[in-house]
Amino acid sequence: MKPFRTHRGRVAPLDRVNVDTDQIIPKQFLKRIERTGFGQFVFYDWRFSAEGKQHAGFVLNEPRYTGASILVAGKNFGCGSSREHAVWALADFGFRAVISSSFADIFANNSTKNGFLTVQLGEPEAAEVMRRARESEDYQLTIDLERCEVRDDQGFRAMFPVDEFVRHCLLNGLDDIALTLQHEAEISAYEALRPPLPRWQNPEA
Repeated sequence: MKPFRTHRGRVAPLDRVNVDTDQIIPKQFLKRIERTGFGQFVFYDWRFSAEGKQHAGFVLNEPRYTGASILVAGKNFGCGSSREHAVWALADFGFRAVISSSFADIFANNSTKNGFLTVQLGEPEAAEVMRRARESEDYQLTIDLERCEVRDDQGFRAMFPVDEFVRHCLLNGLDDIALTLQHEAEISAYEALRPPLPRWQNPEA
């Protein structure tokens, strides 16, 4: 998992509340077995018409937000079903973080396990980021996980809360497997002390 320490990027404003996971990645695109390739379908029903043509009024179709790596959205982002594909799709599209005043718990947990940062700001701070992203050309933010701080070059600065264990995992790029492998020596020592399996139970025999 790629560590997240400090990231600076262009901000795209998605001024909608209760954005659910079926809008982030619609159900018809969940047939892939890989974690990659979902980015092209992110917010598909909002980005494209039934004929596959781009909706000019949708924020991610506006040229000024091309290459945005930070998304700011309304409250309760990532609600709905628990599909992990929503995080995969956002990351594959190029986002490294989402800013909101609140997140659905399962979405936030899935994000952590994929090295994707959910930045929870107070409603006034999140609204201010939204306003600046809409009104300023090429608006960029720095998200500093080491300081738990969001800042721009125009004087905006806000702190955000992060569980200390979650922060440790993100800073060091540790998913559940990597956390387990930190104890590889102890696991190997334990396995070495176990008696060998009977031949009928040993698939390698």
